[in-house]
Amino acid sequence: MSAQATPAPLQAKAFADAVTAWQKREGRQHLPWQYTGDAYKVWLSEIMLQQTQVSTVLNYYARFLDAFPTVADLAAAPSEAVMTLWAGLGYYSRARNLHACAKAVVAQFGGQFPRDVEALASLPGIGRSTAGAVASLAHGVQAPILDGNVKRVFCRYYGIEGDPMSTPVVKRLWEIAQHNVPAVEPGRYNQALMDLGATRCTPRNARCGQCPLMSTCVALRQGRVEQLPSPKLKKPRPELHFVAIWLVDARGCVWLQQQTERGLWKDLWMPPCIPVPVNSDSGSWYELVRALVQSTGLQVNADALRTALNSAAAQPWLVHELTHRKMHFKTVLLRHDGVLDLCKAADALPLPKVVHKLTEAAVAQQNTLDVGQGLALK
Repeated sequence: MSAQATPAPLQAKAFADAVTAWQKREGRQHLPWQYTGDAYKVWLSEIMLQQTQVSTVLNYYARFLDAFPTVADLAAAPSEAVMTLWAGLGYYSRARNLHACAKAVVAQFGGQFPRDVEALASLPGIGRSTAGAVASLAHGVQAPILDGNVKRVFCRYYGIEGDPMSTPVVKRLWEIAQHNVPAVEPGRYNQALMDLGATRCTPRNARCGQCPLMSTCVALRQGRVEQLPSPKLKKPRPELHFVAIWLVDARGCVWLQQQTERGLWKDLWMPPCIPVPVNSDSGSWYELVRALVQSTGLQVNADALRTALNSAAAQPWLVHELTHRKMHFKTVLLRHDGVLDLCKAADALPLPKVVHKLTEAAVAQQNTLDVGQGLALK
């Protein structure tokens, strides 16, 4: 090799050997789902780790295993119990698919996760990469994975340009993943790729000097680590505005509604939220809120409602940011001095994180309103 030449990326076996040896020396060894050989535990962790950091997942993972030690226990659980334990972890379709998958494993496979990648990928909520992770980590099957961390490692190491979510780039990355996965210790190798992406080849401030692939990484050699993977074209997030009705009865229970429509918070419980224009004011909210409350059979005290609306308008918008949207809330605090069937104890139901924020907003408003203001029955 001439003095001008630079090392080419390692061939498949050398690549696998390098990252696997590094994982044994320096990779993560402490995660509770590692090296168990238990497909249920591997699958549970893989679903929870989608779009979520390990530090966040650890407590949820432990609580789920305490409540549902086996896939059969999870399959037999009421959906509300599953959603309650998941509440706060976000991306709630994962919880619904988790429950549906557990039921399918029990019904179709006698409570045992299949070893076959295609059979795994046919189950609810399990894509190709998750199927490969379960098959390789739990059963030692020579199956590739391609999660976000692995995409980043491959794009940088091989110098692959283009949107990593686009069909041509994804196809190329899967070809690499399939070609590189070794027959020996495929689970350890896949764990090594995930560890490398999570702890060394990070999205920002990559620790290239501690990477086992640094001498043959295309992106490092070309000074393009921060440019690869190519950034996706970001669409502006829609911004939505709501007036949230926080109606509390004499017990301290709150008016909550279970979300039944397919969408962001399906099956979770929230106070009623009325969509409003961004520049609307408390006067324009009056008829909307009054109609909603009166639809339950309650008669609104007009003066009390206007006072509550003015107080809500004076509060800053409560902002709740999600990956694909930004939501703004004003919280209208209303009280009733009796017991209302429509009000429920919030701590007994699965709630999204935003409800806890709305609770804090309602408590803050309480200091600005007279305790006697509220609603009266018809």
